[in-house]
Amino acid sequence: MKGTVPKTSELSGSIMKIHDLEFFLVGGGQSNSTSPERRLLVRVKGSPGFEGWGEAGLAWRPTELGERRESLLAVLAGRSIYDVEELHCLDALTPSPFRAAVEMAVWDLLGRTLRQPLCNLLGGYYRRRIPVSVRLPGSRPKQAAYISRELADQGFHTQTILTGGRPDEDVKTIAGIRELVGDRIELRLDAQGRFGFDDAMELCAGLEEQRMQFVIDPLVAGECHSMAALGRQTSAPLCLWRVIQTPADTLAAVRCNAAPFVVIDLEQVGGIVPARACAAVAAAAGVSPLLGGHPSLGIATAAMLHVAAATAAFSTANEMASQQSREVVLKRPFEVTDGMISVPEGHGLGIEIDRTILERLQPSA
Repeated sequence: MKGTVPKTSELSGSIMKIHDLEFFLVGGGQSNSTSPERRLLVRVKGSPGFEGWGEAGLAWRPTELGERRESLLAVLAGRSIYDVEELHCLDALTPSPFRAAVEMAVWDLLGRTLRQPLCNLLGGYYRRRIPVSVRLPGSRPKQAAYISRELADQGFHTQTILTGGRPDEDVKTIAGIRELVGDRIELRLDAQGRFGFDDAMELCAGLEEQRMQFVIDPLVAGECHSMAALGRQTSAPLCLWRVIQTPADTLAAVRCNAAPFVVIDLEQVGGIVPARACAAVAAAAGVSPLLGGHPSLGIATAAMLHVAAATAAFSTANEMASQQSREVVLKRPFEVTDGMISVPEGHGLGIEIDRTILERLQPSA
């Protein structure tokens, strides 16, 4: 991977260090939120006056935040913001989504300190507009076809359909979309690991004539060798997502030729550094990686955009959860134009947090 993080700073003639941090919880089912999961926002403060933001999904309670903050601050306070990769060696940063949120915030702080977009710290731009795949909400086959056509008219050239849990219904849904929309869009199906081998075979056989880009996680186990066996019996391209949790998992998948595509989830793998390592492993083996995301309040989406922009291997439309375009805590929300989002050009993640919205969206204890 190109690009390195400098170890020293010219600012104030000293190395910048982590000074303080703050946690916020958003979502989790309160009445004014469309997000189905609780999102943790992490604000890391440097000195003098710089801050960085990160985001991930965590099922914490508001009453936990104070104690968790004190515990983590004891580990992070005084650490250099340039030693980003060392964060992945800290036992305090578990589970993986928590580590991803803290690492994201430190990257943002580093970019703001150096007055550079995060993309530049990762090696520079390969692309400035990032294609995304929009996810269709669950609906009956006929309704899905009309929704797909509306999204295609809005410029979404890649669309992901969520399984309904039955192979015959999924095939019917895809066929209905193809009949109404034709070949002007790329279609994916996320089977969400819901099928046994025989049902997955039935699903893939029914989709072979539907010109699918790929089928994500058709098997319950999601184990690489089972996926490889399924791939040998169908011409429908397969994709692994939920089993890819480390670069070693990516290597295991490519060694057994499990699938021609892998989705790399920043929260699942634990941050930007391991995500780029996963992408490097996949690309070296001729497997196409793409980024996947959870419903985001805008911060994680910004990180995804910078990673996709700075990583040559992420050339395929990246998976965007449907809620990412609905509810954000940003002063300037992202706009999807012709199926793509422009990479923020400001320092760090290039975003500004609207504290009024943030305060309104936080759940009560």
